[in-house]
Amino acid sequence: MSERVLRLAYLQDLELMIAEAEDPDGKRREEALGFSVENLAQLQRARERLLKQIPKEDQRAYMRIRGRHERAVVPVSSRICLGCFQALPTRMHGGGDEGGPLPTCENCGRILYWF
Repeated sequence: MSERVLRLAYLQDLELMIAEAEDPDGKRREEALGFSVENLAQLQRARERLLKQIPKEDQRAYMRIRGRHERAVVPVSSRICLGCFQALPTRMHGGGDEGGPLPTCENCGRILYWF
């Protein structure tokens, strides 16, 4: 996974954790399971620090996709996008050029990574 996509995946994880911590019902469920939902401010600071490391162009692409899908960055398994579960063309492959465009699914538009 390229560094660019990795940072966007971290951003997505932080945003999902922040959303869970801000949701009163989610917080109650987490606490009922024995988890403590604290340090919301710390999560928000971590998000801000991470945003400074992500190019503005990548941030815009990520936010545009997040406007349509809860998960903007998804894995690929056996040439299947695990966001929309459609097969990817054979010309698409893992890796990716650090200077090129972000790898995205032609069907759903999500940012892809191979594992």
